[in-house]
Amino acid sequence: MDHFLYRDGALYAEDVPVAEIAAAVGTPVYVYSTATLERHFRLFDEALDPLDHLVCFAMKSNSNQAILRTLAALGAGMDVVSGGEYARAKAAGVPGERIVFSGVGKTGSEMRAALEGGIRQFNVESEPELEILSAIADSMGVTAPVTLRINPDVDARTHAKIATGKSENKFGIPIARAREVYARAAALPGLEVIGVDVHIGSQLTELEPFELAYTKVAGLVELLRADGHAIRRLDLGGGLGIPYTRSNEAPPLPSDYGEMIKRTVGHLGCEVEIEPGRLISGNAGIMVSAVIYVKNGEGRDFLILDGAMNDLVRPSMYDAHHDIVPVVEPAAGVEQVPFDIVGPVCETGDTFARGRHMPPLKAGDLVAFRSAGAYGAVMASEYNTRPLIPEVLVRGDQFAVIRARPTFDEMISRDNIPEWLL
Repeated sequence: MDHFLYRDGALYAEDVPVAEIAAAVGTPVYVYSTATLERHFRLFDEALDPLDHLVCFAMKSNSNQAILRTLAALGAGMDVVSGGEYARAKAAGVPGERIVFSGVGKTGSEMRAALEGGIRQFNVESEPELEILSAIADSMGVTAPVTLRINPDVDARTHAKIATGKSENKFGIPIARAREVYARAAALPGLEVIGVDVHIGSQLTELEPFELAYTKVAGLVELLRADGHAIRRLDLGGGLGIPYTRSNEAPPLPSDYGEMIKRTVGHLGCEVEIEPGRLISGNAGIMVSAVIYVKNGEGRDFLILDGAMNDLVRPSMYDAHHDIVPVVEPAAGVEQVPFDIVGPVCETGDTFARGRHMPPLKAGDLVAFRSAGAYGAVMASEYNTRPLIPEVLVRGDQFAVIRARPTFDEMISRDNIPEWLL
């Protein structure tokens, strides 16, 4: 469910007409719904009751300060994967004890910054990372809380580029070597081993892969405790998918996910962390774009938009589907015709959809890309010297620009000209 609905023939974001936002801010533009963000966070939080738990928002899906503050006010923790994301979480007012640091390539400087600013735990992914973290923490006279990310060799049955739990993926420590690596971690100075971490991928649309992975983790916890490790926390990652189409094939509900967690690991008495990103922010955002031209081609027609692959890269990178709807609701029974929906970037890859049936549209009409709140703005670039598009947050009948569109002068001024060219 989201809060982008038609009223009296116009698409609204909560209680604000989308066309009003576009007129005030320009297009393309990302628009987020506070009500949807809050609802989706609460669904996860309630799904884990009565377990001792923390829902950590995966910031890589959407790291705007306003989004982070909205979720932090509800008690969310943050899952960060870089020093920059850690700094953003702190700037949003999230205390260190609610920040989990994940990622396969943490640098020494990132580790030091997190230890200085406070951290809930490091999800460590390799033995070299353990050694570096131990040396830094020991030199600082502090103790770094760690979980080890275990690769359970489970097929997430998702897109190959976002699967992370198979043996050939770069992530985590093979489960067959887990006891050996835990023994090494326990012997290193400056570290406190507190738990186990697992994350098998993103946009999963069924629970079975999760259940297979979590069952393996439960068995590992029993073995690690027998080895003398005080395992008290389980980080179960994120990855639950969202419905990118309005079909009847919806991914599992957070409530079903929560029941599966209780069934597989609830008996262990561990505090449970989960790291949802897409399911909290994905359907909480749309990208609004305007039609520049309607072009009749040889055997196909094109809708050329002012939004492009640099603004929303998922269709180009992952062949991802986004529902695209007109901002003015089409009349009942109006004929839908197929269009290739494309952007203005000079690449054939700048294509959002092929043969997508749409009502008749003309230059200046607005369309909205649904389910664009996750991995949209955060993956945008300034390719072709196109400005990063603005982000807008709606709350009830109010809206605010939470990231402004830079001017060309602002973009160009970031370049430094060496003195021999002056």
